[in-house]
Amino acid sequence: MFFCKWFSYQSIGATEIVSSGIGCLDTGQFMHQKGPTFGPLGNEHIENWADSGLADNSQQTVTSTDVDTDHKNQVPGVQHGPIMVDSVDQSKSKFGDQKMLRRLAQNREAARKSRLRKKAYVQQLENSRRRLTELEQELQMARLQGSFTTTRHSVDHGHLVLGNAALAFDMEYGCWLHEHQRLINDLRSAVNSNIGDSELCILVAGVMAHYDEVFRLKSIGTKADVFHMLSGMWKTPAERCFMWLGGFRSSELLKILGNHVEPLTDQQLMGICNLQQSSQQAEDALSQGMEALQQSLVDTLSSTCLGPTAPGNVADYMGQMAIAMGKLVTLENFLHQADLLRQQTLQQMHRILTTRQAARALIVISDYTSRLRALSSLWLARPRN
Repeated sequence: MFFCKWFSYQSIGATEIVSSGIGCLDTGQFMHQKGPTFGPLGNEHIENWADSGLADNSQQTVTSTDVDTDHKNQVPGVQHGPIMVDSVDQSKSKFGDQKMLRRLAQNREAARKSRLRKKAYVQQLENSRRRLTELEQELQMARLQGSFTTTRHSVDHGHLVLGNAALAFDMEYGCWLHEHQRLINDLRSAVNSNIGDSELCILVAGVMAHYDEVFRLKSIGTKADVFHMLSGMWKTPAERCFMWLGGFRSSELLKILGNHVEPLTDQQLMGICNLQQSSQQAEDALSQGMEALQQSLVDTLSSTCLGPTAPGNVADYMGQMAIAMGKLVTLENFLHQADLLRQQTLQQMHRILTTRQAARALIVISDYTSRLRALSSLWLARPRN
């Protein structure tokens, strides 16, 4: 309002000056007389005065705008607007990255569990296949043992007790064989997966302890029925073909191991050679003793006595049979010494070899006996003309 009045006053003053006919005026004096002093102004200054006023007003307007802008920037929530937007974007980006990482981790975990399930399923199928093969072999053994056991059960009560003891050993040996196969499978998986020696040592010790268990069972079975243990009727026909005094030859197993165990050091090679020689010497000594015992039994049973019915020979017959019975006790000792040799050979082999070498050696021994059992099954199932 003040600006409009002041502009009208200046316009009226300028009109009066023009209309009065004064050619040259002291503008400075006129302005001094009519209004506030602004200094000397020419016509061009008067013409541009409005523009300069507008410029000043625009500058004031801009200044007020800046003040308003600053005032708006001081309002909470608006001052830090761009910064809050950036932080929200960053938080959303971080949340998205974390969510993606969680999904990747979940996918990896799901894939790992799937692989484990697949591996367990394959292992279960393999174990089922092995178990089926073992059941078929046990069924064939039971069929073979059926006639043998039935024949023995058809005699007196003493023979019946021996038959029950032999049958009990056969059943216990079947359970031992099944558990042994499971331990060997675990040992094989551990060797193939390259686990640490400390964990592998525990598995090897478990297999060695399991061998000690079968030697204990055989000792009980020998005392119950030495002929059953000596004949090897608790094994398959192919295994019986290679039996020596109710079991395997330690020297033969050491020869087999030499081709399958890792390259041995000179000290290990010397230890294996010495063990093989000592085992061979012990086997020869037991074989010679067994031959001498058999010859002694032949001599005892083939005496001039024709039998208990001959007159005056009943006492001699009973004395000779008592001598023969005493020699059968020696037969039990031979079987016990043979099993002790086998047990000590396995233990000595374990000491000579490293943990990983011993694990492979036990696997080789188990595979050898398993193939003998499979060979028996194939032989019995062969087509006959």
